[in-house]
Amino acid sequence: MAPPLLTLSDISLTFGGTPLLDGAEMSVAAGARICLVGRNGSGKSTFLKIAAGEVEPDGGEVFRQPDATVRYLPQEPDLSGFASIRDYVEGGLAPGDDSYVAQVLLNDLGLNGDEDPAKLSGGERRRAALARALAPAPDILLLDEPTNHLDLPAIEWLEGELKSRRSALVLISHDRRFLENLSDAVIWLDRGRTMRLDKGFAAFDEWRDEILEREETERHKLDRKIVAETSWLHKGVTARRKRNMGRLRALYDLRKTRQELRKTAGQVKITASDAETSGKRVIEATEISKSYGERKIVDDFSVRILRGDRVGLIGPNGAGKTTLLNMLTGALEPDTGTVTLGTTLEIATLDQNREQLAPNTRTRDALTGGSGDSVTVGGQQRHVIGYMKDFLFDPAQASTPVSALSGGERGRLMLARAMTRPSNLLVLDEPTNDLDLETLDLLQEMIADYAGTVLIVSHDRDFLDRVVTSVINYEGDGRWQEYAGGYSDMVYQRGTGMETRARQAAPEKPKKSDRQEKPRNNAKQRMTFKDKHALETLPGRIAELETENARLQAKLADPSFFQRDAAGFDADSRKLADVSRELADAEEEWLRLEMLREEIESA
Repeated sequence: MAPPLLTLSDISLTFGGTPLLDGAEMSVAAGARICLVGRNGSGKSTFLKIAAGEVEPDGGEVFRQPDATVRYLPQEPDLSGFASIRDYVEGGLAPGDDSYVAQVLLNDLGLNGDEDPAKLSGGERRRAALARALAPAPDILLLDEPTNHLDLPAIEWLEGELKSRRSALVLISHDRRFLENLSDAVIWLDRGRTMRLDKGFAAFDEWRDEILEREETERHKLDRKIVAETSWLHKGVTARRKRNMGRLRALYDLRKTRQELRKTAGQVKITASDAETSGKRVIEATEISKSYGERKIVDDFSVRILRGDRVGLIGPNGAGKTTLLNMLTGALEPDTGTVTLGTTLEIATLDQNREQLAPNTRTRDALTGGSGDSVTVGGQQRHVIGYMKDFLFDPAQASTPVSALSGGERGRLMLARAMTRPSNLLVLDEPTNDLDLETLDLLQEMIADYAGTVLIVSHDRDFLDRVVTSVINYEGDGRWQEYAGGYSDMVYQRGTGMETRARQAAPEKPKKSDRQEKPRNNAKQRMTFKDKHALETLPGRIAELETENARLQAKLADPSFFQRDAAGFDADSRKLADVSRELADAEEEWLRLEMLREEIESA
């Protein structure tokens, strides 16, 4: 068995009082696929930085094979000092690495390389940093939240790219589907220590719950033993001092053990404040359109959203999800068409960029509005400190400015703030950003229990599958289509996921085989009778399939179809998948034959 490429043994690190890492360990073999999980603030990013050589631990040993190459993707990549992102990406190459690969990766990620690093969006910075990490084809890839700020096409591209590589991976991510599809082992960082599961992330929840349940049982046994020994102590240790001093010392040791026992972090308690019940029809949009200049954002879109619906909006970055969301909620007027909002509508919004939080605002003021010491949640008055504890804030953070909070803490604060507002329509724009897995689970439960209607913009496939009743997907050129069910249901109905980002033209790299290939003798090629017949009949068949495809899509887009006839919905969904495949095959065959005909005629 080959020795591991990277080993971290007995790693310790302390910031302030409580140790952040206390005996943490990790071993990375060639080709390993490891996900590193833990609560926000548990030290995952710091542990990965130690593995990358970016941070020195207080104690322990880090060993890397001398010839192993390691590349690290930080949460906040620094692109300063580079004239273009091409310079930034090529700056990560080692002598002998091919710069052509760097350009191809940039093109695959929707960049051309000439962009100014100082003018990039968060998603563009992330894609540039990914290209820099991937270009050298390292032995080990250490990726900290690689899907942050990426849209679904980019996430699915990255997933496929990582699957195809031989590099060992260590991933930190809150995207469950991403972790499930890529990992074959889990390292759980909890209370400074690590535990390893040699199975993929799909098995993590059950394994973790078993460990926590076992710990709780052991803690209960320890408490009972301390109570019994304390009772013995009170019955007169003085008369038996010489004989029982060892037992007394053991009691003190038990108390010390219990005192030093680090409990698991508490769970976020999320409760939404319900407003008066809205009317049955919450939103009805009829043939709405919106353009900016020549660019169509929304083109002739109609939808009806009823009370209790959970609707997800998905599409690439820049497609116009937020624009469509603003039109549906009445914050933006469409160029044409109408949007009718239901009666007694009370809207609470979670902003994706956390822009509603001024940097100098104190944490408590963000919740109370700067007045008083209490908030109203679910119709009950709560002291702001107690409410902060529900979202895992320390009371000492009450006066902390928002700018000093971590990304996860800002995400929890925005959730806490949104939940204080009475609402019957909850609008969540990228709610999963920076939230740990446990908080995501509780957010899902809150949405399931919420009495009103929910609109969600998200790139998290697992989250969408768990919470939404339908998705509105961007189909291109301003067209949007509603599909019943979650993201996976949409993929089944369409026959494909979201379209991968179109590759921009990359410089061609001639291959030796291409340069030596002899010209074909096209004169010898000819079309058979079967080919000629297919070329004549395929256009009619393609038109029939296109009509049937459109009919099935329109039928399945009716949100009430599934409720009326679940078996019929499933049958039509399977039929749509078959029709979509047959249509694609027919178009491909017609294109092949047409190219063959032109090639023969020009010979």
